[in-house]
Amino acid sequence: MIPPGFLQDLLARVDIVDVVGSHVELKRGGANFMGLCPFHAEKSPSFSVSPSKQFYYCFGCGASGDAIRFLMEHQGLSFIEAVRDLAQRVGMQVPEEQLSPEELVRRDQLRERRLSLGEVLVRANDFYRGQLKTSPRAIGYLKARGLTGVVAARFGLGYAPPGWRTLAGVFPRYDDPLLEEAGLVRHREQAEGEAEDGERGRYDWFRDRVMFPIRNVGGEVIGFGGRVLDDSKPKYINSPETPLFSKGRELYGLFEARQALRERGFALVVEGYMDVVALAQHGFANAVATLGTACTAEHVQKLFRFTDAIVFSFDGDAAGRRAAARALEAALPHASDLRSVKFLFLPPEHDPDSYVRELGAEAFEQALAAAVPLSRQLVEQAAEDADLETAEGRARLAAQARPLWDALPEGSLKDQLLGEIAERARLPREDLARRWGLRPGGAAAP
Repeated sequence: MIPPGFLQDLLARVDIVDVVGSHVELKRGGANFMGLCPFHAEKSPSFSVSPSKQFYYCFGCGASGDAIRFLMEHQGLSFIEAVRDLAQRVGMQVPEEQLSPEELVRRDQLRERRLSLGEVLVRANDFYRGQLKTSPRAIGYLKARGLTGVVAARFGLGYAPPGWRTLAGVFPRYDDPLLEEAGLVRHREQAEGEAEDGERGRYDWFRDRVMFPIRNVGGEVIGFGGRVLDDSKPKYINSPETPLFSKGRELYGLFEARQALRERGFALVVEGYMDVVALAQHGFANAVATLGTACTAEHVQKLFRFTDAIVFSFDGDAAGRRAAARALEAALPHASDLRSVKFLFLPPEHDPDSYVRELGAEAFEQALAAAVPLSRQLVEQAAEDADLETAEGRARLAAQARPLWDALPEGSLKDQLLGEIAERARLPREDLARRWGLRPGGAAAP
């Protein structure tokens, strides 16, 4: 718990004009500053920042708050993260729980290592971006995929040359342990009897690949994804887990999609880097992607900081159905009555990239409009492998639905779904509730 006195002192030292002005172009208008609202699309400035009140307010959409609230809403930070960000700006130390001297040293070392890793990744990113400009082959590949230079620049796309030790000419020390920790360089195990050499056996992890920098919500490069320019395998490789990068928490394209999430009103979650970039090229700038892993509850929670609606898009094949099942399980605990979660299944022969390129943006809009709501997806998933024409199959549906239903937060959606599950199982609602040990009204018995 952060003491209220500290928060008051922090907000007194912070200038909200500087905080907001680092993200929104502001111009003085009388006693206040005005700009285009970052929380909704508008052509005339209606977003006001008051230096005297240290408060922002949008006359268009009603968004308002202090500097902490702005970082939480605009950057998607948690309360603690926003407080720490502001405290760092003004040189204040956030009061936290008592830590031992050893724990304090360990925390400071981790912070320093994160900063050093960040510097290494920025330098590599600058190199990859420069290499793309000089590679006709890589440029030709992106053009063949229908991408323009504008969208490539927006996502910071680059190219890793085919050489095994290209980065040796980029960094002063190719044997710097940070290069391995950042996932840029790998190390071959030394053979028995082989002379020890700091650089022997090291090689670039990313070679002859289009590079997709992965940014955190603040825009800092925290890792990379690399795609081959042909059909060789593996098609994609990613940075490893580092102190900066966790696949279970980060989403590709979230930094670039922040504004579009608010303008379009929903997040479109896909499975690949190229899906995100291709969709942005065709007007769907609200797309983000998981990073080679299943969607997690942390992914869902992060997205709900920016929007109250999520549409998951998957291929219609068996793998896509499995991915949808994991996404459903991740979303259920966060599916409150004021939030929307839907599932879009494309034909098995398409992913979002190929679908929008071959059939166009209008066809993809129509597919989005037909997305399946979470309630229906839950029942359909519970009915998998269940023959509803038999008593055994209906019993199986009810059994498979129970853990999914339990994961929902209390509310009207959960109450209604109890009735839908009972109907599909051909049971009176009261009987299903009794069998599940629920009290009248659907609440779990103590």
